Amino acid sequence: MILYILKRLGLALLVALTVSAISFSLLYIAGDPASRIAGEGATAADIATISERYGFDRPMIVQYFAWLGSALSGDLGRSWYFDLPVTQLVSDRLGVTMTLGFSAIIFALVLAIPLGVAAAARPNSLIDRAALLISVVGQAMPSFWFGLILIVVFSIKLGLVPASGAETWRHFILPTVVLGYYATPAIMRLTRAGMIEVLSADYIRTARAKGLSTRKVMFKHALRNAIIPVVSLAAVQMGFMLGGSIVVESIFALHGAGYLAWESISRNDLPTMQALILIFSAFYILFTFLADVLNAWLDPRLRTG
Repeated sequence: MILYILKRLGLALLVALTVSAISFSLLYIAGDPASRIAGEGATAADIATISERYGFDRPMIVQYFAWLGSALSGDLGRSWYFDLPVTQLVSDRLGVTMTLGFSAIIFALVLAIPLGVAAAARPNSLIDRAALLISVVGQAMPSFWFGLILIVVFSIKLGLVPASGAETWRHFILPTVVLGYYATPAIMRLTRAGMIEVLSADYIRTARAKGLSTRKVMFKHALRNAIIPVVSLAAVQMGFMLGGSIVVESIFALHGAGYLAWESISRNDLPTMQALILIFSAFYILFTFLADVLNAWLDPRLRTG
């Protein structure tokens, strides 16, 4: 198990290094960064001064390793638009996005896994068709439209929950439902497919022949094996939620890291964009690494892969 973890950790670090190189290259994709900072009316002397100030006159490989070393020490540069340390900007807003992401994935798992298990236990039944309907609606319905409908019904008409803000846990209810429902269809379908495949296995028939209860067969024997791909999918979905919460945060006025990403893109604030790409990618890599370790613990056969 330790050897497997070390292999996965090495792969994760390699991916993180690749992502850092891609993040750094954003500075030069749209041309000379010193010219963009100086503006349209800047003279050659102004551009040269800015280039020297920010270190753009050094070789690119030197700039990359200097930027990487600063990032590893917690210095992510200074925002071009806000004129504040990027670390401060991100740390002030990351908590909102993390709270939203974790609550959304928990909501999706709590809703999707029981529905998937129930649908697999009774194929073509009413609950199976209801699960299919939830899946189809969840895939077809845009998040922004769903969010606006929830605001109109539960905030404006019924007055049950706040429509915007992030002051209390009640402010996260509607955003959690919107973002979590986005991940529900894929998790539910994968759980259902995995359970149907596992329930037809020989060891499940043996367990039933021994007189084990249906509940024990379903949750102790079948779900343990069927849940393995779901763990990997949940890790991927969690990464998508952190990076893709821009729309939800905009609708519900949650000024988190997702909304900061939209601000940095619209204002051409490349240092902030670099930092957010690096941070979101690091979380994505971390979640997939933890999912691999958990899957290896659930199924020892994966440790030899």
